[in-house]
Amino acid sequence: MVGSGLGVERLLLARLRGFCAGVVRAIDVVEEALKLCGKPVYVRHEIIHNRFVVEDLGRKGALFVEELSEVPEGSWVIFSAHGISPQVRREAVQRRLKVIDATCPLVTKVHLEAIQYAKKGYTIILIGHGDHVETIGTMGEAPEAIRVVGTRAEAETVEVSDSRKVAYLTQTTLSLDDTREIVGVLQRRFPELAPPNKDDICYATQNRQNAVKAMAPHIDLLLVLGAPNSSNSVRLCEVAKSCGVRAHLIERASDIRLPWLEGVRSLGLTASASAPEVLVQEVVYFCREELGVRKVEEFETVEENMKFSLPYELEKLRSQVGLRS
Repeated sequence: MVGSGLGVERLLLARLRGFCAGVVRAIDVVEEALKLCGKPVYVRHEIIHNRFVVEDLGRKGALFVEELSEVPEGSWVIFSAHGISPQVRREAVQRRLKVIDATCPLVTKVHLEAIQYAKKGYTIILIGHGDHVETIGTMGEAPEAIRVVGTRAEAETVEVSDSRKVAYLTQTTLSLDDTREIVGVLQRRFPELAPPNKDDICYATQNRQNAVKAMAPHIDLLLVLGAPNSSNSVRLCEVAKSCGVRAHLIERASDIRLPWLEGVRSLGLTASASAPEVLVQEVVYFCREELGVRKVEEFETVEENMKFSLPYELEKLRSQVGLRS
């Protein structure tokens, strides 16, 4: 065993980990489309931010593209879970593409709120990362009305046309603590700041961050299974570090570096909302077989039972061929 001298005694595994309902739905959409529409089926952008999942779907017949110009006219195309702008929808119509929309319902909620506030003449402060595909899609709903803010410093300087008509929305995969601080700055600057109808940050993002906070006192190091371009993966590392716990983001067990584990007796493991369980078990196997970890325990917090139905377009196709959901 390569790590037998390291002294890791316990692996504490977050029971609340991995795929959320929106990710399960997005993967199901691609797999169902491949059955019902034939191959290939094009997907605009990675369906979720996980290379393992994307490569697996690619082997099954999905072709991933960044722009609709890469999709032959008249083909089937799936929009990813992150959401897209009205401009992309118009382009799909122009190219006579057959669309299946896998946008997460929680992201759709943010889009609808942006449209409603813009119609009422509000300036919308969108808390998020300007280069993230989800934020780009939301901005497209009302580009003249939306200002993107990603830090407290930006919140201090953002300008609006009427301080009495300002609302805020958020990217669904942000850090709860960072978002709370930014909202505090905005509320101080704009006392009549209007909030979302309901918290925009995804329930799964909240739950996984809360689980890391609860685990932190019991571990010396946290491994987060996810992807570097996955916002909710990066946030889990940030949450652990804010609790005083070292954390590393990994995509596979092979990414684990033994020097990280020096002095670690209790090792934590969680998985972002876009990381599949098979990769979790790969890390568990590595810890047992390569590190000699004898004790593997699950850390319980709350249960999740959320489930989203398939998009209308797929349900219609299923009914046409006599399949039931």
